Amino acid sequence: MPGVVESAAQGSYLIVLGGFFGLLPDWLDFKFVRYFEHHVNIDPDPGNLDPQIIASAVAAEIDRAAETGQAIRVQLHNIPLGPNRWRQYRIRFDSECNEVLVAIGPIVNSAQAPLDETGQRMARVKPNVKLNYTYDDDLIVDIFNGPSFAFVPKAHGVDVQFLPWHRAWSHSFTLAALLGLIMGVLFGSIQAGLVAFVGMSAHIVEDQLGYLGSNLFWPVTKERSAGARLLHSGDAIPNFLAVWTALVLILFNLDRFSAPIQNRAPLLTPLVYFSTMLIAPALILIGVYAWEQRKQHVPREAAQQADIVAELKETEV
Repeated sequence: MPGVVESAAQGSYLIVLGGFFGLLPDWLDFKFVRYFEHHVNIDPDPGNLDPQIIASAVAAEIDRAAETGQAIRVQLHNIPLGPNRWRQYRIRFDSECNEVLVAIGPIVNSAQAPLDETGQRMARVKPNVKLNYTYDDDLIVDIFNGPSFAFVPKAHGVDVQFLPWHRAWSHSFTLAALLGLIMGVLFGSIQAGLVAFVGMSAHIVEDQLGYLGSNLFWPVTKERSAGARLLHSGDAIPNFLAVWTALVLILFNLDRFSAPIQNRAPLLTPLVYFSTMLIAPALILIGVYAWEQRKQHVPREAAQQADIVAELKETEV
């Protein structure tokens, strides 16, 4: 939006509005929505660390979801033992064996380094219904509370949905349009409304390039739409290219809009600048990325879970 960048060169802070709304969807989810989720708490007793109790409690909620026909959300809590000491435990949903596996791990410190390896045990519990889950890895709970799950009854069994509160209403073009309208009215400026809408929409579009997707038109739509599956949220090359593109644009705009103030011609010729600084490196890196991804065949649901695990870890840290 050239007018916004030009006004920023003159001292306007309107461009900051775009940055704020670009960060807003994830801020809402991780700093607000997650704390208002209604769920069943799985809170292990530090004085009776029996993995069988934890696994049985989780399996019971899976069975209850099937019996009631209602989705049930469960939150796993960590096990603090004192200053800078937590008991680590792991949970796995094994669809192939139709089991919930829980393993009590070592005592760790805030750096997640093991302090005491004793007392490690494991338990397996079979729910009475078919379990559907495709993320083939352990989920670790130690210094932070664990993830939450939604056990959703389906005709073929019970689906395990990871972090059901993430990318729901907060990642909606409908909400972005509403907030853009409000900002336009508050600032008395169509441009301000567009900045808010475009900033938030850019975040939603970026997320949609991955696997998990978002609830794009809440409240009209009720569930997350599948992502485009073009990349993973934790992939190094796409993340680097996003940051590099932003830096290239910032440098170009700084030169373009400061030139008239300093009574000089712009130093950067658009064709040469973008060809050498953006198009050429982007083509090379995209080619490398495509080559690295050619042999990776991961089921869509498993890739969705892997992406959200990576995003949760980045946000917690």
